[in-house]
Amino acid sequence: MELRQLKYFLKAKELLNFTEAAKVLNISQSTLSQQIKQLEDELNVQLFNRIGKRIFLTEAGEMFSEYALQGINRVNEGLMLLKDLNNLYTGKITIGVIYSMRILFAKALIKFAELYPTIKIQVVFGTTKDLLEKLNSHHFDFILSFDGDEQLPHLKYQRLLSSNMVLVTAKKSQLVNKKSISLEEVATLPLALPFSGYSTIQFFVDSFNQNKLVPKICMEINDIPTLFEIVKTGLWHTILSDTSVNDPNVVGIQIEGESMKRTITIISLKEAYEKKAVKKFYDILVNDG
Repeated sequence: MELRQLKYFLKAKELLNFTEAAKVLNISQSTLSQQIKQLEDELNVQLFNRIGKRIFLTEAGEMFSEYALQGINRVNEGLMLLKDLNNLYTGKITIGVIYSMRILFAKALIKFAELYPTIKIQVVFGTTKDLLEKLNSHHFDFILSFDGDEQLPHLKYQRLLSSNMVLVTAKKSQLVNKKSISLEEVATLPLALPFSGYSTIQFFVDSFNQNKLVPKICMEINDIPTLFEIVKTGLWHTILSDTSVNDPNVVGIQIEGESMKRTITIISLKEAYEKKAVKKFYDILVNDG
């Protein structure tokens, strides 16, 4: 079994089309078909069902694909380790970040890029759910997210900082002079909240339910800047982490209660090789966060 055969198999699985997969891999279709057939012969199992020009993954192919992907990832991690041994600061790091961390993260990103200009950095913003799924598929070196109730054994968690949950309201709002606000009062206000899938809204839905409160959720929006525009009208309010409030026309009022604090965490795969550049980014986040 050769590494290239695994790569060919995974590309064919992704596209479910030998012709398209061969084009992407820059090889002939006959070469791809031959290599897949050799792999099936060696495994003594059929990975694809072939019906005319169409292909479908068999149950065996689906099961084998997980191990093939792990094999490719482990080889890539080995190559990264060797590159790091030869050159401490080289290559690329990919980071997933929840929207609530974008302001603090931007400061760390600028500092890192100034210190290590030869390293390519790819940043993807998303919801906790989406980022965790991509982390588990080895798309990220690490993600920044809120600490959840459940910690998974295959993930490594590094606590970064605590964040207060705040009611975000317009500067012209009658609430603006409040030092803090109760969850009960928040439930009576017209709310525009982040879209379902964001950990913030799930956190507050659970908090409202636990306190037998029914909030007035008027709209859900999957874009934080748009939420700020809605809030600035003075007609609606939103709930966010205080780390995400940076618009001069809105203010954040702390929501009362010890449970209204959340922990922002660095999450990575335990078994994945940790690049030296990633460790340097950790240092900046921890020391400057």
